[in-house]
Amino acid sequence: MRILHWLVACIVLATWPLGLLLEHFKDEVKLDFYLIHESLGFLVLWLMLLRVGFRLTSGAPEHERNWTGTLAATVHWLFYLALIIMPLSGFLATNAFGFPLIWFGIIPVWSPVGPSRELGAFFISIHVITAWAILGLFALHMAGFLYHHLIRRDATLQRIL
Repeated sequence: MRILHWLVACIVLATWPLGLLLEHFKDEVKLDFYLIHESLGFLVLWLMLLRVGFRLTSGAPEHERNWTGTLAATVHWLFYLALIIMPLSGFLATNAFGFPLIWFGIIPVWSPVGPSRELGAFFISIHVITAWAILGLFALHMAGFLYHHLIRRDATLQRIL
């Protein structure tokens, strides 16, 4: 699970700012960066589905039975949900806008929705809202890390490394 945690974290930390900057790229390279952003996002979707599968079959790590443990468990599950909704909504948005995904420029991915500007706008709004929610969850996650490492001085950091 640690490998999946860090793999998803690294991909998201690369993909999130790339998505934010896409509109600022020159037109001649913009589609190349969209392909990278979409392909990495689609990879996150599959890695998160795998991660949820592991979590459901092997159980979640134990959290303390107090408000901090409840907050940690809630943030983890909201992260899981957001990291599935965000790439899924991005994938559906690009399909609805008429741009089917060719994963990493190699594998064509079936489009579950046809062209529809209205549907594309709906999915892209979900994508953007979820992206900002992920940033908030990331801040809470880092606050939890700092709390455990600097204040509680417990072994939480060693457990996830």
